[in-house]
Amino acid sequence: MFHKNDMPTYGAPLDPRDASTLGTEGAADVMRVLALRENNAATPMHALPGLARELGLGSLHVKDEGYRLGLGSFKALGGAYALLRLVQEQASQHWGREVPLRELMSPDVRSIAAGMTFACATDGNHGRSVAQGAQLIGANAVIFVHAGVSDARVDAIAGFGARIIRVDGNYDDSVAEASRVSEREGWTVLSDTSWPGYERIPALVMQGYTAILQEALSQLDEPPTHVFLQAGVGGFAAAIAGHLAVVLGERRPHVTVVDPARAACLFQSAKAGHIVKVEEEEATVMAMLECYEPSLVAFRVLERVADGFMTVDEDDAIEVMTRMAHPVAGDPAVVCGESGGAGLAGLFVAARQADIREVVGLGSGARVLCINTEGATDPALYERLTGRRPQDVPGAEA
Repeated sequence: MFHKNDMPTYGAPLDPRDASTLGTEGAADVMRVLALRENNAATPMHALPGLARELGLGSLHVKDEGYRLGLGSFKALGGAYALLRLVQEQASQHWGREVPLRELMSPDVRSIAAGMTFACATDGNHGRSVAQGAQLIGANAVIFVHAGVSDARVDAIAGFGARIIRVDGNYDDSVAEASRVSEREGWTVLSDTSWPGYERIPALVMQGYTAILQEALSQLDEPPTHVFLQAGVGGFAAAIAGHLAVVLGERRPHVTVVDPARAACLFQSAKAGHIVKVEEEEATVMAMLECYEPSLVAFRVLERVADGFMTVDEDDAIEVMTRMAHPVAGDPAVVCGESGGAGLAGLFVAARQADIREVVGLGSGARVLCINTEGATDPALYERLTGRRPQDVPGAEA
């Protein structure tokens, strides 16, 4: 299904708060923090000319976040970045002076961090980022995981020294429980979704994601004309679309936001013209996107700068995983996780359906950018769905 953005705010300038968060100054801070971390090289940009020809496009590029900071997901940029910035602010307040970013890893700042506890709910990847950031600077992390988070993903979070709390129910239930327990314990909630009265920290998480686009624009010869962005609560899609709007202005590409059909909270909210909470259905294989209510901040951005919203089915996501593991002759292989390739799945559907193709404007001159937001973060599931172990995919990291 596809819905063209017809909300009254479509095309309006970003809210000043969001323009500031996703603008060039905030993005520069992200790159300064990124430079302090290990494994901080830019992630690869893959050109897929064979697949572009098959889909009738001018070009297709996939930015591969499966290589990000050793965590295998774009979320390595968000949670850890926000955590480090919050520690910086706490240290500045404690000492009554501005603590520059270059001092973040100093023993004095680490002593401040040791007294801080950060809590969040996660489908897997955000929790890993928060846990890694806490370990990096010596803070404490408590991660709430719902019933649908696999043992492999829980073990990966715990490997960074985080305390794990299991919660019955779905992602939204774990968000509510993290907030309730944190208020009781005096912990800092570091969520990647926002609600009334809780916006600034999720905005910092979104700000962290702007590094992806800063790298991407430097890796491409020309800016894209079309971008397909997968969404859970919408923070990633809003960060990319919002930053594109700021830095490219009227030259910004056509942005399509892609939801799993079984958790289409942004699609349904766009149709309604306001945030709605959708009913929980059968679990989606796109587990990192299984969210039932959009982030307030993310929706505020996307209602202005997303051109369309669409859904993809389970088979669409699995097809992308398999096609990228067994690519068109001459194209590089890409290890796409089940959620990581959802934006690309949206492109497949749009390119093959004449009505959507026409509305989106996909033609022989289209320069399309998709972002593989995760690699095989659950290797056993990846092998079961694609028939190939991730380490056996040509070009995959050892």
